[in-house]
Amino acid sequence: MASPLHTLYTRFLAPVLPAARLGAAKRAERSARILRFTLLLPATSLWACQPPPAESPENEPGWQWSDERVLETVNAVRAGRTLQPETWPGGARVAVLLSFDVDNETVLGLRYGDATVGSLSQGQFGARVALPRVVDLLDREGIPASFFIPAVSLVLNPFQVDVIQAAGHHEFAIHGWIHELNSSLDAETERALLERAVDYMTDVTGMRPLGYRAPSWNFSPNTLDILREMGFLYDSSLMADDRPYEINAHGEPTGMVELPVEWILDDAPVFNPRGSSYSHPRDVLQVWKDDFDGAYAEGTMFLLTMHPHVIGHRSRIVVLEELIRYIKGHDGVWFATHLEAARYVKEQAGL
Repeated sequence: MASPLHTLYTRFLAPVLPAARLGAAKRAERSARILRFTLLLPATSLWACQPPPAESPENEPGWQWSDERVLETVNAVRAGRTLQPETWPGGARVAVLLSFDVDNETVLGLRYGDATVGSLSQGQFGARVALPRVVDLLDREGIPASFFIPAVSLVLNPFQVDVIQAAGHHEFAIHGWIHELNSSLDAETERALLERAVDYMTDVTGMRPLGYRAPSWNFSPNTLDILREMGFLYDSSLMADDRPYEINAHGEPTGMVELPVEWILDDAPVFNPRGSSYSHPRDVLQVWKDDFDGAYAEGTMFLLTMHPHVIGHRSRIVVLEELIRYIKGHDGVWFATHLEAARYVKEQAGL
């Protein structure tokens, strides 16, 4: 009988390019990678080392660019028409979308191949303790949420699927294969990793994910085309608005819904005790309350990005709990998954 690791490799971790298309040197390199995977996956994991960003042929500052180059660069991916509906379901005044990026070990060591026992243990905390703690709070409050997950996070901690699925109202969405730096990859590699992530998540959850969040909240020149080709309904990586909008490509509407994010509404940078932007959790709570108040006054959308390994610590989960109580103290609040919101705004806009 094949080992679980062998089965995982043959089904989901096959090399990106078929051997027939590689020269002898590349085939030898690929064989070495396979050997490293077979022997070392428990300690490192395939795709842990990402290729360096491709060198740009032109690194001149913007003031040296031609007008044509400025326009072409800016218009490649840009916000189109707003998809803000006149009202939310049930006559609600505001849509509240809570999302969690379940990065765990992928962002704490594997992504850049700099894994240490200490960093990986922080990632394991995210799966072992924090995710159940977060889901328990959501389910006690009866609130649905969207979970954007690098597929390898589920490979390493498969029990997370049951934790998220138990309530029956949460969404699984894609956050890359191993939190790879997608903006540094060529089109074929980026597409292959995304296809692998979709196939794996579909297999283990029983549903095909329709939402995408770029691992670094950034697109490569190929990302939008790949998402459209693969049939994604929405993206949640860009920052051109704080309302839903349609993404334009080279000045043309795409039909792709964007549910925009913002670093102000992300727990990771402000709750990093070793970072330069660390803020006291209760100070951050006030910022989030103020942002919700603005969305409520405008009748728009409040979208919050969190990470279980960050928000799931005891001194921080109380901030999420208090925020939920504060939001629930307002009439006309629609708590929804990103997928529910994307489908709704797309239907209301006639896309």
